[in-house]
Amino acid sequence: MAFQAGGQRPAPRSVPVRPEAQAYLQDYATFLEAVSFPSLVIDHSWDVVLANSAFTALFREIGPHPTAMPGDNFLRFVLFHPDAGTVLGDHESRWCLPMLAAFSATLERCGPDQGLHSIRQDIAQDPIMEAAYRHGLPHWIRAVGESAAESDGAVRPVLHPDPRWGATECRIVEEAPATLRDLGYTRLTLVLRESRPAPAPRRPRRAHRPAGHLSVVPDSGT
Repeated sequence: MAFQAGGQRPAPRSVPVRPEAQAYLQDYATFLEAVSFPSLVIDHSWDVVLANSAFTALFREIGPHPTAMPGDNFLRFVLFHPDAGTVLGDHESRWCLPMLAAFSATLERCGPDQGLHSIRQDIAQDPIMEAAYRHGLPHWIRAVGESAAESDGAVRPVLHPDPRWGATECRIVEEAPATLRDLGYTRLTLVLRESRPAPAPRRPRRAHRPAGHLSVVPDSGT
């Protein structure tokens, strides 16, 4: 499920970059472009610093949104863009909740931060998202374990618009070479897997969705 973010996304923070670091980023962008899988460089608040053409192609059919485009801030896209589920399979359980958990941990670790605070405000403006964040998320973490929030190594479903890939999975590989790490950046690569024939569809079970919770997060009674 995606949620409409309120307000306007603030301009990315201006981070002083030494000339040699700027030259490194320019060369790193060239390197990133040579990678055949979707790959992007983000800062600690998921603002996208660099992204390659394969990343752009994965999200090429995503409609416009004032605050949550995948090439601007990847976390905002996952949480707030109404089209996110058309590319990110099992959107609630496999993308939203793990990234909400990662955001919660980052917010606790980083403390006051303009970019993170803005995302937190937008979560608070949506009653369902806020209830999921404050009540459903802790219950989910207790049920699946804190490691479920880790990006590196996670295998998650994607629905690629290119029929050569179609409905498949990707393994997220997270890397932070020393120079990127010094700049506060991390690289994420979505290593796509070859599509496999889909199993016969099963009749979905109807489940009542408790008010104020994502449908995949049972009400913990809090």
